[in-house]
Amino acid sequence: MGGRAAASCHIASSLAQAGPETSMVRDMQSNQAQSPPSPHPARILIKLSGEALAGEGAFGLDPPTVARIARDLGAVHGAGSEVAVVVGGGNFFRGLEGADKGIERARADSIGMLATVMNALAMEGALEEIGQPARVLSAVAMPSLCQPYSRQAALAHLVKRRVIMLAGGTGNPFFTTDTGAALRACELSCDAVMKATQVDGVYSADPKKDAKATRYERISHDEAIARNLQVMDTAAFALARDNGIPIVVFSVNEPGAIPAALLGKGRATYVMA
Repeated sequence: MGGRAAASCHIASSLAQAGPETSMVRDMQSNQAQSPPSPHPARILIKLSGEALAGEGAFGLDPPTVARIARDLGAVHGAGSEVAVVVGGGNFFRGLEGADKGIERARADSIGMLATVMNALAMEGALEEIGQPARVLSAVAMPSLCQPYSRQAALAHLVKRRVIMLAGGTGNPFFTTDTGAALRACELSCDAVMKATQVDGVYSADPKKDAKATRYERISHDEAIARNLQVMDTAAFALARDNGIPIVVFSVNEPGAIPAALLGKGRATYVMA
């Protein structure tokens, strides 16, 4: 077994270590054992929060943090995975917050989409600086800055061993970048969604507001939806569930956090069927 088949099986094994083996993990491992090897590595979609790019600050970009995250992404890619990244824009502007302040919701969400493009361009530059080829593709067409998103273009860049930064959310208002991440993961046949955020997993409540909040080691998509857990929205959980895609939620605040989470190391919550 080699290439993408072996890498996908390794992801399944890593996720299985988070708790008792589920039927989905058994099916993944069984399918990999029965299928002929594929020449392609595992394909991972990483959902990167905009706030993570601000470092210790509350707004904008922190260059050392952006560089550190770029090194993490490069390490995952260098280990053999194909890497797609959906980045949020909360370090610049959040559509919901803008709407709360009186901006029309559709317009506020459009401003938020532009914020994701700024972050994607920053990450593209940081990746290129360390010698890792990268491309930004935006769901909101702005060809003077980056390539418009299409599934065919994204897959072509992945095959050419480029990290792709997927900006602009879904290109439509009223959808979060989490939903955009789940949608792109389904479109691109990704093996897992890695949600790199400010907290080290999924909690019963916001740990920043509730000292009694407890962290889940492992939970199903359906349980996350039923308990209305806010780390991702319902549409994102449902899309991942319906397409058999596991989600790993972890903190990106430490160097090496992304490669470690992919290997099933460190603190994280595994959302699996």
